[in-house]
Amino acid sequence: MLVNDGGNPETLANQTGQNPGVVRISGTSTSTATTETMHQDTSALMERVLERENLVRAYKRVVGNHGSAGVDGITVEELKGYIRDHWENVRQALLAGKYQPQPVLRVEIPKPDGKGKRKLGIPVVIDRMIQQALLQVINPIYDSGFSDSSYRFRVGRSAQQAILQAREYVKTGKSWVVDIDLEKFFDRVNHDMLMARVARKITDKRVLKLIRGFLNAGVMENGLVSPTKEGTPQGGPLSPLLSNIMLDDLDKELEKRGLSFCRYADDCNIYVGSQKAGDRVKQSITQFITTRLKLKVNEEKSAVDRPDNRKFLGYTIAGRKEPRLKPAKQSIKRLKDKVKAICKKGRGRNIRRIAADLTPILRGWVNYFKLSTIKGVFDELDQWIRRRLRDIIWRQWKRPRTRFRNLDKLGLDEERAAKSAWNGRGAWWNAGASHMNQALPNSFFEMQGLLSLSKSMLRFQGMS
Repeated sequence: MLVNDGGNPETLANQTGQNPGVVRISGTSTSTATTETMHQDTSALMERVLERENLVRAYKRVVGNHGSAGVDGITVEELKGYIRDHWENVRQALLAGKYQPQPVLRVEIPKPDGKGKRKLGIPVVIDRMIQQALLQVINPIYDSGFSDSSYRFRVGRSAQQAILQAREYVKTGKSWVVDIDLEKFFDRVNHDMLMARVARKITDKRVLKLIRGFLNAGVMENGLVSPTKEGTPQGGPLSPLLSNIMLDDLDKELEKRGLSFCRYADDCNIYVGSQKAGDRVKQSITQFITTRLKLKVNEEKSAVDRPDNRKFLGYTIAGRKEPRLKPAKQSIKRLKDKVKAICKKGRGRNIRRIAADLTPILRGWVNYFKLSTIKGVFDELDQWIRRRLRDIIWRQWKRPRTRFRNLDKLGLDEERAAKSAWNGRGAWWNAGASHMNQALPNSFFEMQGLLSLSKSMLRFQGMS
């Protein structure tokens, strides 16, 4: 499934410009316009979008993302053949300002917090390639003017940078946070307001019409196509940039007021020195968002609170004078849910195979939360994961006699092994009991290939 295909263009600068062996695409030239030139003149932007080198880069990006097929059923593997047969007509339509994007395929995926589903729109692959080619040209035009406090979908910026900046705000005494949650942002963006902002820096009417065409292409859901009068469907390469363009006015308003903030897509935290200041900021910024941007603030999820009680990009900032970072409770719960699902599927398998399934999840999790300075969270998770695996082993042994025999082989004296094997307790209780910890120590799981979160964190931080 395609999720924000090309949404974060960080790798574009590292991609090669042309690869004749991949696919042949005709364009206006093979030269690449500089950022300075694009800032000076955007009246002939479509020609730059259709430069051969730019198109090949877009093609490679879309194919490399392995996205799903759109409403026409054409896969990324079939894109090369489609281009060979239809590209000249597509190119002429783009140059003439007559290209009509196809509707996107509406799909739903569970939200990370498990509450509800997120709607994604999957464009057809040729539209994805055109969007990507467009993004590569217009992104530099806008990005240089974005706020330094905007971190999502931008070259050289990351969630970790936003989190570290947030911690610095708290460290300087801004120990209250105004947590603003935009309700269904990607579904509610007003097209006219968005296009007015796009047009501030782009004068090529063909490009403006094309972007409007992508916004108005409609969505197919359950076989029926419905028009789209608002919103910018998540799933296309242009959507992230358009969201930053729309919310740049919010950034500029916050900067004009001299406020300390971090924005990561539609997740915005403002740091202030008191609850009274926070209440005042929340009220005025909510009014700005609803009246000036025509967006809705989710009052249930928005709040003025101590950073200790809120989460930002999966982290919680604990303490004030020396604020420390740790994974938020919700992040820990999501990890546990994933581990439980794998362990439940693995009850009939050996521990080494289960550990192999857990490894990419655990490694990705600790890599993201390596900024944490509270090691106890990782130690507790390690203990909990090992207990889950001991639970599986106890269940696999099934009968008391088998349990006795295995405990005896693993080094327990006969009396203790017998008492433990016939104790009549459940698997989870036994998994946490001293006899199973002695029989299956931490070293046993290391030998099975289980990744330790606490040791991995120390390696990431260069402390081991």
